[in-house]
Amino acid sequence: MTRTFPSLAIVLSAAALLSACASGVNLKEVPVETRSPDTGASVQTPAAPPPAAQSEVATVRAGTADTSAAAAEAALARTGRVVYFDFDSFVVRDDGKPVVESHAKVLGANRSRRMVIEGHTDERGGREYNLALGQKRAMAVLNALTLLGVSPGQLEAVSFGEERPAAQGSTEEAWAKNRRAELKDAK
Repeated sequence: MTRTFPSLAIVLSAAALLSACASGVNLKEVPVETRSPDTGASVQTPAAPPPAAQSEVATVRAGTADTSAAAAEAALARTGRVVYFDFDSFVVRDDGKPVVESHAKVLGANRSRRMVIEGHTDERGGREYNLALGQKRAMAVLNALTLLGVSPGQLEAVSFGEERPAAQGSTEEAWAKNRRAELKDAK
């Protein structure tokens, strides 16, 4: 059995790095050696400062411009009250986000208003499975609304599973219309 040892260059590089750390040398001023992957040639370049971190989180401003009740109601009329889902999924799709956001504005502007979120499925799957999936869809919309600042006390999630189809038939078009969550005013 042969034993391999690290190459001398790696050992020397590690020793140099450790001694630089102990010596108080500013590592930003130390040149860095980079190698071209295809030629193997090395080039000395000065070390660059690390790039500034950029956030990909969108800023949401609650209670700012255009939160009047009339503007919020107009937004509801434009976006509708239905969030559609993919087959066997309870993830809010991108086309459902404007619906959720407009309802969040309305509910944020009127804290006494309450809504019921009804989860629905298509006819495929067993009754218990579809009731559970409908509940998960309703809860996904409820959670999205609470993340946008709506009080959980204003919302209620219920599931009807496959019991209240929006479209009759056993076609993909009918099934797509039935995989939904509907936002309704509480009575």
